Amino acid sequence: MAVFLELLVNGISVGAVYALIALGFVVIFKATEVVNFTHASLLLAGGYVIARLHPLIGFWAALAAGIAAAALVGALVEFLILRRAHVGSRGVLAIVTIGVDILLTTELTRRIGTEVLALGDPWGDRVLRLGPVTVAETRVVALAVAAALIVAFLLAFKFTGWGVAMRATAEDAETAALMGVRLGRVSLSAWAVAGALAAVAAMFLCVFPTPGLDRGTAAAAMKAFPAAILGGLDSTTGALAGGLIVGVTETLMSGYQSELAFLGRGIGDAAPFLVMIVILLLRPSGLFGTKEPARV
Repeated sequence: MAVFLELLVNGISVGAVYALIALGFVVIFKATEVVNFTHASLLLAGGYVIARLHPLIGFWAALAAGIAAAALVGALVEFLILRRAHVGSRGVLAIVTIGVDILLTTELTRRIGTEVLALGDPWGDRVLRLGPVTVAETRVVALAVAAALIVAFLLAFKFTGWGVAMRATAEDAETAALMGVRLGRVSLSAWAVAGALAAVAAMFLCVFPTPGLDRGTAAAAMKAFPAAILGGLDSTTGALAGGLIVGVTETLMSGYQSELAFLGRGIGDAAPFLVMIVILLLRPSGLFGTKEPARV
């Protein structure tokens, strides 16, 4: 039971980080109806800036710089590429984001090389003991920060002018534009917010118990994509639920790897995508996604 509880707590904390990444997918989709495959490279960019700057200016200043850098990269991708891609199809724009992601990830992984970069976080390898359960402090902090950011975003989405503009754009972009909503600003801000969330998630993905930022960080970040899909790409609540489901499933499957040997090695890495497939077979729009009306 102690092992199960430990895996469960760690899974929830990892799931909260995945929820932050998934929320970035949702924010951009709600603002532009584009599935953003550049998100992993935004996360890698934010983490890279933090790793390079923390020996020079300290962790907290480096974290702020990493968040700003990832937000800027996201805004530049929207402003310089997507806004100027005169393409009517959202599917084609999604393919464009794949190309941008390949370019950014290739350059960042070239700079990282074979190194494993530490982010200089203040928690180190300290752990908390809650009865029979041992949890890394970074996991507890990740859960608290992710919960606070998600709640703050939900409140801003509901009660601020930016949130009203975002909801109006998601409901009907043409009508929102006629009512004075500046779609360009909404889209730009959505990409910037998604980049900032990705940088925060990068920090928690790359600290203890993981060794640090390396070439595989972007691939690890893409585990949040199933979280966004199975929760529903147009649902902020779905991002939270999907992140927690993916995090807990991955951690439990990895933790009980020996008992699940008949499923093959690395089942924990494949588990998020298997869960996504099962959910989509039952609910094609995701757990909380809006069902498309169909004429019958």
